[in-house]
Amino acid sequence: MAPGCFRFDRFLLDPGDRRLTRDGAPVDLNARYLDALSLLVREQGKLVSKDRFLDEVWHGVPVTDEALTQCIRTIRRQLGDDAARPRFIETVPKHGYRFIAPVDSGVETSAPAALPPAAAPTGSSALFLQLGGAGMIGGGTAGVLGGLFYGLGAAQPLQSGMGASSTVFVLIALTAGVGVIGGGGVGIGIAAARTAWGRASLGSIIGGAFGGLVVGAVVKLLGVDAFNLLFGQSPGGMTGAGEGALLGAAIGFGTWLSAGRSLGLRVTAAATALTGAAVGVLIPLLGGRLMGGSLDLLARQFPTSRLSLDPIGGLFGEADFGPISQTVTGGLEGALFCGFVVGTIILVQRRSGGGA
Repeated sequence: MAPGCFRFDRFLLDPGDRRLTRDGAPVDLNARYLDALSLLVREQGKLVSKDRFLDEVWHGVPVTDEALTQCIRTIRRQLGDDAARPRFIETVPKHGYRFIAPVDSGVETSAPAALPPAAAPTGSSALFLQLGGAGMIGGGTAGVLGGLFYGLGAAQPLQSGMGASSTVFVLIALTAGVGVIGGGGVGIGIAAARTAWGRASLGSIIGGAFGGLVVGAVVKLLGVDAFNLLFGQSPGGMTGAGEGALLGAAIGFGTWLSAGRSLGLRVTAAATALTGAAVGVLIPLLGGRLMGGSLDLLARQFPTSRLSLDPIGGLFGEADFGPISQTVTGGLEGALFCGFVVGTIILVQRRSGGGA
């Protein structure tokens, strides 16, 4: 048997040559599943945890538990194994899997086979693209809904026609753009944290908070500069780094719930939306502003504009867009933004897991 190969039962596994054969005939396994089998065989008799599969087989790219289950199911089918009466792969419920068949190794070594040089960077790049893109989609969707709400409220005192319609469309475009940027930044922050600390680490909360902080600070800086350049004045109290960090932390918490506790999409999205709502309520109470408060600030800074959120304040018994209105709409904004971003991230992970 060639060095680096493993023989078990009637099978010969050659990780270096990327081949599995049974009595000399090739056994069909895709690259990802072959890596999973190689990991199990190398650790014969030892428990291989789910997190280790994610780190060494999927290289940190987030996937669902269903993807790992499908991977093991396919390997068992190709080996002729039975999960109820295993001869090769034993399931350790809620922990992972163990290869239980005797293995004859061509080389006495417990070191993992070297990954191709391009494998790790590719996984990291895919993770940043995946979470950043999912965050942009989720944040943009929440922004559209928020813009529609504020646009319809601001358009009430306007006469029907192009004036009211343009107000709605402008606000939708504005809030959607902020949502896309914010969601993308938080997603990239979470991806960086997972690359550094692992998929199920609480570092996702730190990464989300840092991504939200950076994006919030940059958006506020650009907004202030733009208003100063165009109008010679700017509302300095607009939403910024602090608000972005708190919302980003809530999203990071939601992705940690999904990865660390394997909760379903609906439960995780609902829990994250509730966390975001609590953060959204807290921000105005601490003197901060989310999108509604920032829009109201703009309307008061430029009184000749057609923008006014006072009708929304009337829904909550206030003469203008006061503290109650800002608190309630802040909770709605936080729930929408955090729930949609985390929900979209989970959906993208599931699609990726199915493709794996």
